[in-house]
Formats: sequence, C-alpha cells, structure tokens
Amino acid sequence: RMTAGLQKGDLVVLAARPSMGKTAFAINIAEHVALNAELPVAVFSMEMGAAQLAVRIVGSIGRIDQSHLRTGRLTDEEWPRLTEAIERLRNVSLHIDETPGLTPSELRANARRLARQYGQLGLIVVDYLQLMSGSSSGDENRATELGEISRGLKALAKELQCPVIALSQLNRSVEQRTDKRPMMSDLRESGAIEQDADIIMFIYRDDYYNKDSREPGVAEIIIGKQRNGPTGTVKLAFLKPLTRFESLAHGSNDDF
Repeated sequence: RMTAGLQKGDLVVLAARPSMGKTAFAINIAEHVALNAELPVAVFSMEMGAAQLAVRIVGSIGRIDQSHLRTGRLTDEEWPRLTEAIERLRNVSLHIDETPGLTPSELRANARRLARQYGQLGLIVVDYLQLMSGSSSGDENRATELGEISRGLKALAKELQCPVIALSQLNRSVEQRTDKRPMMSDLRESGAIEQDADIIMFIYRDDYYNKDSREPGVAEIIIGKQRNGPTGTVKLAFLKPLTRFESLAHGSNDDF
C-alpha cells in the first residue's frame, strides 16, 4: 500500500546484502502480477538457472518447503498443493530468461521481443544489476558501466510502459556498521542508480545478523526513495523454507 502498486514506466531498485531474500521478494511480486493481475511477466535471471527458479516459484505458490521439493520428499499435505500450484501456473505467462551476463542492448532486444509476443508486459525483473555486462571496451570504470545499465533499464521501462524491478547487490561496507540496515549512501558506488530509480527499496532481516533477534522471521522493507510517494519501512513476515514474504497480520502479500 505504501507504493500504491507499481506504476507503468517505473524503475524500481531492490537492494540488499546477499541472503536477505532479494530474489524471493521480486519473485513474489512477479507471481502476484502473473497470477492476480493476469499480466505477462519477464524474469531475466542471471544468477539462478531457470529450472531452479521454477522450483522456487512452485514452492512459493504452493507453500511447499523448498528442501522437500529439492529432495522430492513431500508431506501428504504438500502433494495436493504441488498439483494445484502447477495447475495455477499452467495458465500464466511467466517467462524466465537465464542468459548470463546480458548487456543492456541484449536485454532490451529480448524484452521487446517478449512484449511483441504477448502484446504487453506487466512486469520485468532483472536479477541482478551487477551481473549484467556493460557495452564498454573495458576502459570505463564499473560505476560508469552500472550507470549505463540503470539508464538503459529506466529507458526500457518507459518504452514498454511497464515497471522494471532491478535487483542490486550491496557491498560489504553495510556489515561494518553497528546498525546494518541499508541506507541510500550504500548505493553510492553503483553509479547513477540513485538518480535513475523511481523507487529504491532495501531488505533488512535482523535475524540474519542477530541469532537472538527480537523479531525472528521478520523482514523490513525499507523504502529509501519514492518519486511520487512516502518513504518509510514496511514489516513483512519472511517464511524462509517457502521463500515467501507475507503480511505479518493475515498471511497475504497485499501490502505492495
């Protein structure tokens, strides 16, 4: 509710340290767009293979423990949920492109092709920015390349009139602070991401750093920038075995 839904043409940057649940959160949003809004979704997954991501999606939708899916040892309650999840996915357009190290122009060409194929895209997810290749000949620095990449993604969002969620890995400097909640300054080395993004969100899970955390299983979604709305923090439940984020109150993910 804080972001009033994702707007067409928006570039949304979702940044966090590794293992915070960036991919899970972006995929939960993608599932929501594909299943509830019934719009085609394109996921450019440069970190995780398509098969692995598909297993995650099935587990998330069916609320099935990921480790059970990987080993094939599902409980009696999980089997019907698996069947139902696959059935629900049968009728959605959720395209996963697992090409590694895409350049901005390659990603744009692939996204345009999908937009033509489906008529329109409801959402594009890029996982993640730092795994994309710049088009420079190697003499430009990485910040300049990342700036070119984020500008390209913003241009793509405007051209295809659909939101683009770009995941971004934060560097280690976050870990050296007492308060390890990410902040806008943590994006500094990432070139022009800060300027290009319409919304910047961070994920922070206290229980990752503090074993005796007062809020185990809670993830803070910190909205650090929003061009047309408030900044602030939304707390969600993170169900790690299911790789799902849900509202703390009633087990749904309608807060976004």
